[in-house]
Amino acid sequence: MKSQILPAIKLTFLSLVLLAIVYPLIILGIAQFAPNSGKVQFIERNNKIIGAENVGQKFDQDRYFYSRPSVVNYNAASSGGSNKGPSNPDYLATVQARIDTFLVHNPTVAKADIPSELVTASGSGLDPHISPKGALVQVDRIAKKRNISNEKLINLIKINTEKPFLGLFGTEKINVLKLNLALDNLK
Repeated sequence: MKSQILPAIKLTFLSLVLLAIVYPLIILGIAQFAPNSGKVQFIERNNKIIGAENVGQKFDQDRYFYSRPSVVNYNAASSGGSNKGPSNPDYLATVQARIDTFLVHNPTVAKADIPSELVTASGSGLDPHISPKGALVQVDRIAKKRNISNEKLINLIKINTEKPFLGLFGTEKINVLKLNLALDNLK
C-alpha cells in the first residue's frame, strides 16, 4: 500500500506544480508578446471609455457596419458559444432568422453573398472582427443611410483592414468598433 501511495502523492504534487504554477507562467510570458501584453485595450472618445478593442460590441443600426452576432449578448463575463451543432433545428432557425433580418436591411445583397460571420456567432461570442467581405456587403445600406458614396466607404474599409500576423498567420479582418468610429469621423 505504501508503495502505491507515495508515488501517487509525488505525482499529484508534480502535477500541481506543473499545471498550477509553471504552465500559467509560461502562458503569461507568451502573452507579453501579444498586442498590449494581452490586456484589454480600451477605446476612449472625449475622455469616456466607449468600448474595448478586443471585445465585440453590438452594432445593429442601419447607419453602422453590423458586428458579428453573439450568443452571450456581448457580455465578457459569460463568454461562450451556444454549443449547438450545425444540424440542430434550433440553431438552423436562429441562423435563418439572422439571414432573413440581414436581407431585409440589405435588399441589394443576395443570400449566397452573405458571409457566414454576419449570421453565425463565434465560439466566445465576443469576436470584435468581421472579414473585409463582411464589411463590403454592407456598403450599399450604409451609403444610402448616411448619403456617402460607396467609394468612400470602400476606401474606409481598405484603410481599416488588418493584415494577417507577419503576413502569414490568420486572415484579413476588420475591427467593427474601430471601423464604425472611423465612419462617424467621415465628413
